[in-house]
Amino acid sequence: MILEMKVPSPGESIKEVEIATWLVKDGDYVEKDQAIAEVDSDKATLELPAEASGIITLKAEEGDAVAVGAVVCLIDTSAAKPAGAATAKEDAKPVVAEAPKAEAPKAAPVAEKTYATQAPSPAARKILDEKNIQPTEIVGTGKGGRITKDDAVNATPSMGTPTGGTRGSERTKLSMLRRKVAERLVAAKNETAMLTTFNEVNMTPINMIRNEYKDAFKAKHGGLGLGYMSFFTKAVTRALALFPDVNSMIDGDFKTAYDFCDISIAVSGPKGLMVPVVRNAENLSFRGVEAEIKRLAIKSRDGQITVDDMTGGTFTITNGGVFGSMLSTPIINPPQSGILGMHNIIERPIAVNGKVEIHPMMYVALSYDHRIIDGRESVGFLVAVKEALENPLELLMHGDAKKALEL
Repeated sequence: MILEMKVPSPGESIKEVEIATWLVKDGDYVEKDQAIAEVDSDKATLELPAEASGIITLKAEEGDAVAVGAVVCLIDTSAAKPAGAATAKEDAKPVVAEAPKAEAPKAAPVAEKTYATQAPSPAARKILDEKNIQPTEIVGTGKGGRITKDDAVNATPSMGTPTGGTRGSERTKLSMLRRKVAERLVAAKNETAMLTTFNEVNMTPINMIRNEYKDAFKAKHGGLGLGYMSFFTKAVTRALALFPDVNSMIDGDFKTAYDFCDISIAVSGPKGLMVPVVRNAENLSFRGVEAEIKRLAIKSRDGQITVDDMTGGTFTITNGGVFGSMLSTPIINPPQSGILGMHNIIERPIAVNGKVEIHPMMYVALSYDHRIIDGRESVGFLVAVKEALENPLELLMHGDAKKALEL
């Protein structure tokens, strides 16, 4: 029986996908549920599992755009697994072609094309070495193209002439996901009135809480770490409640406001930046936020993130600090109206009660769509985030850290 495998729908509104990589070869024997291809949509890279066991025949090439519901391969389910043959999943060794019995005649060697067809004279070579000029960089005027002493004396180094090393290049097609990301970023810059406001946060209070409770938190919650993201997520949901315009979106002549906080968290995965969504973050505890972020990060790392995981979101948090970024202007994730950028933590001298002290400081940035968010709301929102992060015990934990951390 020949089974036609069709492209399943990765999610609502997605009409086509692109074959990113075939994980099997034409004619391989595949097992049911074995991953046979990676397909790109404009929102995620997904694995395509085999629907049955059998011999596979590929019907699309890598890089082809294939409509949802179209046939991408055939599986002969009546074909038995060849005796002693490994499946594509098991076969990791390259096939070495058998050497031909008769050696083909060798082509005549082609002389390398250079400016000088003969070696420079000894005197010219010495002068060129002193000038650090390669003979191939100049044209010899001597007999047969030989470089003479005069040629070497008159030669000047060319700043634009390569003097060694590789100069290769490679042209590859961007994945559908990367093309869509590029399109959305350009649209965000061109179609929104984007501005960025900045502030700085003294991270000492958060560090004190983490240092005191992180071991107990990890032991109590099955190895779950107490990171910075839970504090920032809680601070953001509090600030969104105070300034609801930041948690809204513009739709033509209308504004859509939300009474919930679906926080998009930018995470780095093997296929690039992913932005999965923590749903109803305003209702989650510190443990709940950390657990959900960990779950989504693992799915992104393992390539198991789905379109549903990244659909929606009313506000975004991105942390460039993990890569060493000190300051940036994050780009809005449309159709959202705001994005908070976290950065690295640097010990800096600051004034505290009239005295200079060294504290771990972080710059934070809020990029927002000025069409829907005014300066008062944007600055007020970022100040509210700063206040919560610098006084987490009172503003985020209601004065009881142990209870807030469920210890």
